[in-house]
Amino acid sequence: MSFDRESDKFRTFGRAKGRPLSPHMQTIWDSAFPRLKWDMAAPLPEGELWLEIGFGGAEHLLWQAEHHPDIHLVGAEPFLNGVAKAVRGAYDSDLENLSLHHGDVRDLLEALPNASLTKIFILFPDPWPKSRHHKRRLLRSKFIAELHRVLKPGGELRFASDIIHYVDWTLSRLKRHGGWDFTHTENSDWRVRGDDWPGTRYEAKAGREGRPCHYFKFTKLEKT
Repeated sequence: MSFDRESDKFRTFGRAKGRPLSPHMQTIWDSAFPRLKWDMAAPLPEGELWLEIGFGGAEHLLWQAEHHPDIHLVGAEPFLNGVAKAVRGAYDSDLENLSLHHGDVRDLLEALPNASLTKIFILFPDPWPKSRHHKRRLLRSKFIAELHRVLKPGGELRFASDIIHYVDWTLSRLKRHGGWDFTHTENSDWRVRGDDWPGTRYEAKAGREGRPCHYFKFTKLEKT
């Protein structure tokens, strides 16, 4: 079942725009973004389809696209300047396997058919730390159910955060859902990134400020 967006109107992200794009970047945007823009009405690409939600500065998104030319990667990000970084990176590297959605990922998910993705990345989402803002957190029960719907059986969800309260929040809701297999067996498994999981500038900032990062992998189970 897809989102009931009428009952899920809370904004899950902060600002959507920062500094104006430079004239040079605006020229690249005007040239490249129409080609990169994800068309939610078009047939899905053949082969594996991966999704990164809230890709920030696009370091991880671009790395994955460059290192996996045989898959198609979609990045969803509401912040214009972050999308511009992805556009610039795709333009500079001439990436053909990357699409971008500038906006709320819930609109993109709603348009996807069941079991259409093989991997989803959610890295360092906004933790909305104040109690009155918890309703704006991305990884709520409805959203987790939607992620489960669009993943193929055995598909992978990767989640990272440097906020332990948000980690606990997310793990409890994934467990409550009942459709996820926690693939880690040792505490050290979720303290270290794998070789296929590059770092981001936000992760580096968390390290400088003394906040340990946590990295998780889950696989989709069929609910019984």
